[in-house]
Parts: sequence; structure tokens; C-alpha cells
Amino acid sequence: MAKQKPDPNYKIVAENRRARFDYHIDSDVECGIILEGSEVKALRGGGVNIADSYAAVENGELWLVNSYFPPYEQAKTFRHEERRRRKLLASRKEISDLWNATRRKGMTLVPLVLYFNHKGIAKLKIGIAKGKNVSDKRETNAKRDWGRQKQRLLKQNS
Repeated sequence: MAKQKPDPNYKIVAENRRARFDYHIDSDVECGIILEGSEVKALRGGGVNIADSYAAVENGELWLVNSYFPPYEQAKTFRHEERRRRKLLASRKEISDLWNATRRKGMTLVPLVLYFNHKGIAKLKIGIAKGKNVSDKRETNAKRDWGRQKQRLLKQNS
């Protein structure tokens, strides 16, 4: 059986690792994102931060708020704002489901991963999440520590 080559276009640009620690993720939605040319170049260069950002549904549109895209130095005349609101692309049904989740159920829209898919198009995965309280976070830490301890014990016994 031949090995598959890794896809040269697929690349994870930014990941929000704290999201799974701070929130219970119920489901996730893949969205497109409207970007300017210099923003795409900055994405390819790296340095993007989505850890402090969130998504919001306003007037029937989905927006990514407070994400950081570093300035692209080669863009002299057509520069972008680093922390501007960026419109996300999703179907009307998905947007209405997200609106229902946030307004009626008290959920939060948390960006999880920003990446280029196999076609080279920038995509953002948004999680529909509910915040964890302090005891839940302690429980998560305890499970993680026990998993590490278990792996050490298994490694020593082998």
C-alpha cells in the first residue's frame, strides 16, 4: 500500500487551544471568511491570533470579532487593519441555528481553528460552546494528570 503524500495546500494557521479547556464544545461549524489580499498574505506568513476573539450573529450576518492578523510589510498602499471585524460565510440555516444557540440557549460562539483547506481556501471552524465553571476546569486538569501518570506507569512496566 502506497503512502499518501501530505497535502501541500492544507495548513493550520491558528488554533485556539484554550477553548477546549474553558468551554464545553457541543458542536462545530466550518465557515468561510472574507479577507483582503494583504490579510491572506499575512495568513500564509503566520502570526495570526484567534485566542482572544469570538463570533457573533448580528442582523442575520456572522462576524468574527477581535481577531489579530499581523500587518503584511510588502503591502504599501493597500494595508489592512489588524483587529477589524471580519465577515464569516455560512448558510442561512446555519446562521439561524447559531443565533438560536446564542440567544435562546445561552451558548457562545468560539473560534477553534483557522486553516487553509485542501483547495487552499481559508476556513474557520467555530464551536458552539457553553462555559465551564471552576470545578469543571479542575476536573479536566485531574483527568489530564491521571492520563499522564498512567502513560508513565505503563512505560515503566514495559
